[in-house]
Amino acid sequence: MNSAFKIIVIDDDPAVQILLTRMLEKQGYKVLVANNGKDGITKAIACSPALVICDWIMPGLNGLEVCQRIKTDPQLSTTFFILLTSLDSVADRVKGLDAGADDFITKPIEQNELQARVRAGLRLHQLSKDLQTQKQILEAELAEAAEYVCSLLPMPMTHPLKINYQFIPSRQLGGDCFDYYWLDSDYLAIYLLDTAGHGLRATLPSISVLNLLRSRALAGLNYYQPSDVLQALNNTFQMNYRNDKYFTIWYGVYNRVKRQLIYASAGHPPAVLVSRNSPTNPKVKRLKTPGMPVGMFPEVKYVDDFCQIEESSSLYIFSDGAYEITKSDGTLWTLDAFIQMLVTSQLEYEGKLDHILNDIISLNSKEAFDDDLSMIQVEFD
Repeated sequence: MNSAFKIIVIDDDPAVQILLTRMLEKQGYKVLVANNGKDGITKAIACSPALVICDWIMPGLNGLEVCQRIKTDPQLSTTFFILLTSLDSVADRVKGLDAGADDFITKPIEQNELQARVRAGLRLHQLSKDLQTQKQILEAELAEAAEYVCSLLPMPMTHPLKINYQFIPSRQLGGDCFDYYWLDSDYLAIYLLDTAGHGLRATLPSISVLNLLRSRALAGLNYYQPSDVLQALNNTFQMNYRNDKYFTIWYGVYNRVKRQLIYASAGHPPAVLVSRNSPTNPKVKRLKTPGMPVGMFPEVKYVDDFCQIEESSSLYIFSDGAYEITKSDGTLWTLDAFIQMLVTSQLEYEGKLDHILNDIISLNSKEAFDDDLSMIQVEFD
């Protein structure tokens, strides 16, 4: 097993190089030697060693600088780093730990201590490598799951209504899912749901709801009545001691003949209706009804509300991942600020989702979103 591990010794003292090489090779390790920090970093990048033993005080790059370079290289993230030093004060060790050192060996070198610390370091290296492998497998599975969710989402619609959407799964994959389809030639059903939590355990209930509603598998249910749909989902997806997942949902049905939208929500952010009846002052209406998230309590009543859809109106339905964003100044963006962005977008670029998404991305202080980001836009004219 030892022969699989590569160890780099970085020291400008030939005597120390020879001593460490003999001790380590005697234990079956493959040892590479570097005379200075720069050469040691080059060899580490080339061979990805399991462990590095590096002298603290050297000409050129010292041990702390070498440690920092190696620890910031993603390809060497599991390499165990031991600083070899004659410095033994607490302050010096704090400096070493701050630089990323994993352990220390004090000169003069004692053989049994060296062997024990190397064995411990290699165990931790192997554990880190195994965890990294498991993380990569999990990330690959989540990426596949995200692709599967995307494959289930509806195609954009152009007639008789125009419907577009943006869906950006988080790295952990949240529980967002949505759909829209014609119940008949005059009635369009549209909804967006967000399951609590992240990962596959959050995604699976979302997919179950999508398949259940798309196939209209709930017998005897009036899919034209949003409150009835939420009630049926609440009866079907109750939390219990094996499943702690609940979800929020906004569900609406649009009658294109009467230009009437009936809707109900269960703990979900309000949908936002923006009417461009005035070119300089769009009218904004938040569409939300009272109701606990689906699955949280068995005895919950949901209610409907409705509104007339004026000409030149746009409806936005979204998850909280669209606005629960940490900005670069450390503050949390708000729902009110997000809705104001929607209004502003109507004035500046007719509320196009790609422009809105770019504005949100520019606000986000992180490389990726912490939660799924879902937005649907329905243009009624």
